[in-house]
Amino acid sequence: MKIGELSRATGTNIETIRYYERIGLLPAPHRTAANYRSYGEPHRARLTFVRHSRDLGFTIDEIRSLLDLSDDPGRDCSEADRIASRHLEQVEDKIAQLTRLRDELTRIVGRCRGGIAADCRVIEALGDHRHCKSAH
Repeated sequence: MKIGELSRATGTNIETIRYYERIGLLPAPHRTAANYRSYGEPHRARLTFVRHSRDLGFTIDEIRSLLDLSDDPGRDCSEADRIASRHLEQVEDKIAQLTRLRDELTRIVGRCRGGIAADCRVIEALGDHRHCKSAH
């Protein structure tokens, strides 16, 4: 399949496909006589893996490590578990941070009484961190 077909099949931008080739996440495809890239099912499967991993927030380096494991199916998968577990911890930390931000913003917005900007509780809180209830 041509790059546009691979793009449509995986929902991946053409420039992103080229980028993944340049950095080695996706192997270079065969070229046709007219010098067009010609992708096969292994390219689609690998790109789908990369896309899904990116959608889950894995970094390029993490994906590279996971692909290395995937390319050697006889290897122990404890490294994959370690990578995914570490990523899950990072996601949980981010959720906790976002929860704190939501709670603080809810509190700040709840203090708004309307009126003029000079008396605005939102502007007051944003201008002086001491008005915040928690670290965020």
